Amino acid sequence: MDDITRTAPAPWPEPVTIDKADPRYPDLAGRGINARFPAAPAAIGLPATPRHVAELVADAVSAGRRLAVRSGGHCFESLVDHPEVDVVIDLSEMKAVGWDPEHRAFAVEPGASLGAMYRTLFLGWGVAVPAGRCPEIGVGGHVPGGGGGALSRRYGLSVDHLYGVQVVVADGSGRARLVTATREPGDPNRDLWWAHTGGGAGAFGVVTRYLFRSPDGDGRLLPPAPAAVTKKTVRWSWDDLDEARFVALVRAFGLWHERNSAPGDPGAQLDNSLTLPRAGGGEVTLETAFDAGRPDAAELADALIADLGRAAGSSPEVAAETRSFLAAVLVPDEFAGVKGRFKSKAAFLRSCWEEDVVARLYRRLTDQAGYQNPAAAFYLLSHGGAINAVGQEETAMAHRDAVLKAYGSVFWWDPREDETHLGWIRDTYRELFADAGGVPDPDRGYGGAFVNYADADFADPELNRSGVPWHRLYFRGNYARLQEVKGRWDPGEVFRHALSVRPPGA
Repeated sequence: MDDITRTAPAPWPEPVTIDKADPRYPDLAGRGINARFPAAPAAIGLPATPRHVAELVADAVSAGRRLAVRSGGHCFESLVDHPEVDVVIDLSEMKAVGWDPEHRAFAVEPGASLGAMYRTLFLGWGVAVPAGRCPEIGVGGHVPGGGGGALSRRYGLSVDHLYGVQVVVADGSGRARLVTATREPGDPNRDLWWAHTGGGAGAFGVVTRYLFRSPDGDGRLLPPAPAAVTKKTVRWSWDDLDEARFVALVRAFGLWHERNSAPGDPGAQLDNSLTLPRAGGGEVTLETAFDAGRPDAAELADALIADLGRAAGSSPEVAAETRSFLAAVLVPDEFAGVKGRFKSKAAFLRSCWEEDVVARLYRRLTDQAGYQNPAAAFYLLSHGGAINAVGQEETAMAHRDAVLKAYGSVFWWDPREDETHLGWIRDTYRELFADAGGVPDPDRGYGGAFVNYADADFADPELNRSGVPWHRLYFRGNYARLQEVKGRWDPGEVFRHALSVRPPGA
């Protein structure tokens, strides 16, 4: 088995296996970001090459040990840090980014962070993969969920530029082997590539390399990165927002996206977010970002800000900042390096929430009698544009008709408070989607959910009583096809977790 081309020699000749007695164990075992799920696998495998990965997979299968795979360590749920997992394959040292002349594509190993990928591709070639906004996240788990970010309304999702994957798979006998799968129509392994364009991480095998090359016929290998990015920020104090103004403000944001999210629409130049914290936890905040070299984008941003100002009944001061591309995309996430307990719940919205739904959210965010935690918020994030130019079946990522992502989270420290905080976020979410059984049912007007924002509640019959199965929310009409791929490439479910695709008939 040939190792992939690396920018540096492999740091060690054989895979490293670390048990609980090893002084390296705590650092590797504790890489998960959610303190609700302590990790205690019997062993952690640390590969440096695809051959190492195959050996670790084969050893785990031979010994009957359940395994899980980690790249960046940003999984929201216990999909990796699960008490039944015996072996974690940690990909953090497989982080090369470079050019693959054989496939004429940019090659990125799964342990690279999004920030490292952005930096190398920009400095080396002036291009970018339109991936996530948080530079600390690992490429390995982000891409197969269909991840996108600030450039996606202009250029599509990361998977829309995914030419191929190299994957260690395990057949029915447990034999591990390295397979290359591309989007080429004649590739006999094309179904495995397709499954990695939105079927979720850790479900089909271990990706050892992603190959990126845009499908455009204009000669571009990847989208050009802007030289600089301008971000404009507007904040509204809770003191200035009663229920009516809050509803009008949120509705104005949603309605703008309904009008400006078609493929090719000029408004797709803007990447927007609306932060709705609990009262006492900060101000309601609009952020809009765009290519600083586009005066028309600046005009669109100003029009959006004015629209929201009219809705809120005030025109607060606008803060504007222009940064170089790398300075803009390498800004750390606000929770980077902070490991606490949290729960997140998300949904795709095909249209703006109705007034009564926004009013429910206002009451949940401002109620100080039943809940006091300031570290809770909801966010509305841009979707659509070039994302929606791709057919729902062209990739496994089926959410090609939404205009917004809604994302709610709550953060705390004390495990004794788990039920209080979990109860608040779950009850709030159920209220927002009460007309669809408490979930964003694609058959009742909503767009489903984003598998990268993993939410195991959907797979728990005690918490999801909507009658809508979890896979309908995450994969919509693509699930049956994903099951066929699973049956071909991982019939023994070597790679499994609470939200992984199941084989046919399972």
